[in-house]
Amino acid sequence: MKISVKWLGDYVALPASVDELARKLTAVGLEIEGLERPGEGLRGVVVAQIKESVQHPNADKLSVTKIDMGGAETLQVVCGAKNFKVGDKVPLATIGTKLPNGVEIKQAPLRGVDSFGMLCSSKELGLSEESSGLLILPQDLKVGTPIAQALGLDDVVMEVNVTPNRPDALSHLGVAREVAVATGGTLRPPQPKLAESGAPASEKVKVRIEDPVRCPRYAARVIENVKIGPSPQWLQDRLKACGVRPISNVVDVTNFVLLEYGQPLHAFDLDKVAGQEIIVRTAKPGEKMTTLDGKERALEPEDLLICDRDRAQALAGVMGGQDSEVSAGTTRVLLESAFFQPSSIRRSSKRHGLHTEASHRFERGVDLDATIAAADRAAALIAELAGGTVAPGRVDVYPQPQPPRRVTLRYGRVEKVLGVAIPEAECRRILGTLGFKQVEEGSGQTTFEVPRARVDVEREEDLMEELARVYGYDNIPARLPRGLAELGPEPATSEAERRTRQALSGMGLSEVVNYSFVAPRSLEVLGGKDKPVALLNPLSVEQSVMRTSLLPGLLENLSRSVRHQVDAVALYETGRAYFQDPEGGQGQRPATREVHRLGGLVWGLRGGRTWTQKEARADFYDAKGALEAVLHALHVDGVRFVPAEAPAYHPRACARVELADGTVLGYVGELHPRVTKALELPRDVFAFEVDTAPLYAAARLVPAYQGLPRFPAVLRDLAVVVPLELQNDEVRRVILEVGGPLVEDALIFDVYTGKQIAEGHKNLAYAIRYRSPERTLTDAEVSTAHQRIISEVNQRLGGALRT
Repeated sequence: MKISVKWLGDYVALPASVDELARKLTAVGLEIEGLERPGEGLRGVVVAQIKESVQHPNADKLSVTKIDMGGAETLQVVCGAKNFKVGDKVPLATIGTKLPNGVEIKQAPLRGVDSFGMLCSSKELGLSEESSGLLILPQDLKVGTPIAQALGLDDVVMEVNVTPNRPDALSHLGVAREVAVATGGTLRPPQPKLAESGAPASEKVKVRIEDPVRCPRYAARVIENVKIGPSPQWLQDRLKACGVRPISNVVDVTNFVLLEYGQPLHAFDLDKVAGQEIIVRTAKPGEKMTTLDGKERALEPEDLLICDRDRAQALAGVMGGQDSEVSAGTTRVLLESAFFQPSSIRRSSKRHGLHTEASHRFERGVDLDATIAAADRAAALIAELAGGTVAPGRVDVYPQPQPPRRVTLRYGRVEKVLGVAIPEAECRRILGTLGFKQVEEGSGQTTFEVPRARVDVEREEDLMEELARVYGYDNIPARLPRGLAELGPEPATSEAERRTRQALSGMGLSEVVNYSFVAPRSLEVLGGKDKPVALLNPLSVEQSVMRTSLLPGLLENLSRSVRHQVDAVALYETGRAYFQDPEGGQGQRPATREVHRLGGLVWGLRGGRTWTQKEARADFYDAKGALEAVLHALHVDGVRFVPAEAPAYHPRACARVELADGTVLGYVGELHPRVTKALELPRDVFAFEVDTAPLYAAARLVPAYQGLPRFPAVLRDLAVVVPLELQNDEVRRVILEVGGPLVEDALIFDVYTGKQIAEGHKNLAYAIRYRSPERTLTDAEVSTAHQRIISEVNQRLGGALRT
């Protein structure tokens, strides 16, 4: 926001230098991003009067003038302009002046006649892009006055970076309050004096609020017998300094008060308000209006409008309407000063692509109490500058008055929180200067009434923040915070995640991190039944829903790699999947149900293309092996891979991953051809996805000591013929169970189907290792256990010993 230093000085005593002012404001949290000195390039240019003008003896288009610049003698200046007459006051650039366009003024002969300066146009002074001659100045200016002072350019404009939580600083009075507290000065707000006459305002206009939530307060004043014309120069100068274009005296006053109080105002031509009635309501279906920028806008039912009896006259808090704007023929003005719900204005402003000075303030929150003060100030200025008559009183519709917030400050906590002791008297001074009113005193504490303009102050810590920034962050000693002597233990899941990454990296998989936003089609192709959570404001259709699986991101990585002619891809990702929660967002409950998962995929040549080994393509067992590496790293035993069917996987190669207690972790298998075709991926893609919460809960991260075997093992082979559909896990489980404490392990080393095996059957060959921790086993003990295993396999699984 642009703040005029000269204007600021009307309300508070300023430091000796602008640089000191900027430093103090930055120290209290209002960062000064830049200082603009519009009169800096006009040094050496003064107001001068043309005393005499004669034709140049050697040039038809030049004149030789005698100029009075306030000295004892007149100067001779050669001029090429023709729009002046003797007696006019014009800008004179004296010798040695360097103009904004880079021209340096020197004494020089022009066609044989010496010239001791240069009479300037507005373009040469950098005040306009075009000019038709000299800049003719008002006759009441004193000769010799620096032109920057004469034109109101002897000012410094500060560019203040006002953070979104400080709308109270979006005005000159707001910044002046900060100056007062930083310098110990006194704020001098304007004291408008109204001379009211005639019938009361309540007889001239009616106001009705139909939506008190979006418009808690609406005040109106009536000024009659106004004469629309240009504003006085001082008012135009102040608006220009802040980047606002002067329009007319009435409109300029509303903009002036906006920059002064931070309260947006709007002036209606009362004669154009049908029924002399203001109605604050939301838009009707299909309703339209033309705003001041000349554009017809289709309104939405959520738009808040300022209407008369017949139609919409303004888009509330954003921009007025063209039908009732103040024009040259306006004689009666209805002045609006209101408070609108910030979120409603923010949505309307964004919906219509209109960001105005008014919406910028309303959508952050204005001072509810300034509604009346700003209206009175504007009414007084309009009466003064436009010759109007102010109707007595105002129409102030305030359906549900709300008391201001109250916050209690405990002085004993100030030092504990800030790390520095601030005396109670200083605390009261700082907060009092900032507008916080003391309403209740207690033992070691004070309750303050929060100014309505301070929408950012809600709790005790906010008051302490005010104390800290004004007292000075530099005055708070730099000390290490008191804390625990040692750090707390690392969560077990962190170690589990670390081991998971190490295991997968060791298997040749690379980690990727994908967005949690995916395209709805990517999830539909996978056949998931869960409806995804849709984003309210997605970046694109391809990122419009939250993922319910990690596979879409991994498959997009694969697709990109294949397009770049990569011949082997092995990836994994850990992250969250998101699901709808009917009770989400209530209380402290998250809006969605989040499930942490681990996913991965392999495709292409196993290990890539090398000259040291024969090329082989990745298959189901590569994906399963990567998952088994994780299980081994986490010491999770008893996990089963059960043949199953899942929508995203091919029925011929899909397994459900279960813990020993039956908890389902997820699935591993070959992606269904339907999926790869829909996503334009190559065939033979193998993937896995498991939930990590039950996986990490089953992990044994602390190693348990187990001594080396003291006694030798006895190895026996077992070959059994079993039905073709029987899984290795079933046979192995029976062997370990029946073998009891003597069977240390059973490893399958051969699977055979052929002519020697009956149709519908297969041969499974196991290497069984027998060992006792207490003694060396005898051949008889091993044979007995071996026969018992054979018998149980035959009876329970329908197997037969192969001979």
